[in-house]
Amino acid sequence: MRVVIIEDETAAAQNLSAILRKVLPDVEIVATIDTVVDSVDFFRTEPSLDLVFMDIHLADGASFRIFDSVNIETPIIFTTAYDQYAIEAFKVNSIDYLLKPINEEGVKRAIEKWQRLTGFERSDYNSRVNDMAKSQRQDMQVFLIHFRDKIIPLQSKDVAFFHTFEERVTAYCHNGEKYQIDLTLESLQCKLSDKDFFRANRQFIIARSAVKDISVWFGNRLAVNTSIEAPERIIVPKARVHDFKRWLTQNNE
Repeated sequence: MRVVIIEDETAAAQNLSAILRKVLPDVEIVATIDTVVDSVDFFRTEPSLDLVFMDIHLADGASFRIFDSVNIETPIIFTTAYDQYAIEAFKVNSIDYLLKPINEEGVKRAIEKWQRLTGFERSDYNSRVNDMAKSQRQDMQVFLIHFRDKIIPLQSKDVAFFHTFEERVTAYCHNGEKYQIDLTLESLQCKLSDKDFFRANRQFIIARSAVKDISVWFGNRLAVNTSIEAPERIIVPKARVHDFKRWLTQNNE
């Protein structure tokens, strides 16, 4: 069985690889990929696969964006840390998913379910995966914010950056206002436009319109200075510097 793992966390990818080799002694792990861009390149050149394990949140954005560029005919089992919005989408569309941390029992169950599918059922499954991915990829333009006794429509273009602290996400606006949002950064990453927003690190998603300038930081990292003051320094890690520079360049074209 030829399998591809799309996962940006090294430990998680290694854990899944070890489980697959135990559950399927004849498995061939063709590739382990950690970005949307590399996944698109791979699927354009490597169609002969049996199964794909795909994490929702990758280093350069939501994996649903892969489906914008390529048509994947191989059955997909999604993997995710707890994300109530994505999980609800999987349930509604009857799409297989594994909740992290992934264990042997869950992998066995998913593979056995896939092996029981007929050719027609696999085709139907792939169609549902593609439809769900496209629906998840509709960029959110307005967030409804519950503030005291009101509901405020917050335009995404008005947000300078999103910051998470102690499991609470706050939207900081260009005009200095800030609002708590009942979404994780991971969920926001799926809903926001890649052209306008960038996941800088585990704490921040920043808007292109808020980037004032950039400083070279220790360890080949970058420090992003925004048009409004951030609650802590926004550091782009070394592994993300190339993607960040490319994002800035693409949005200046």
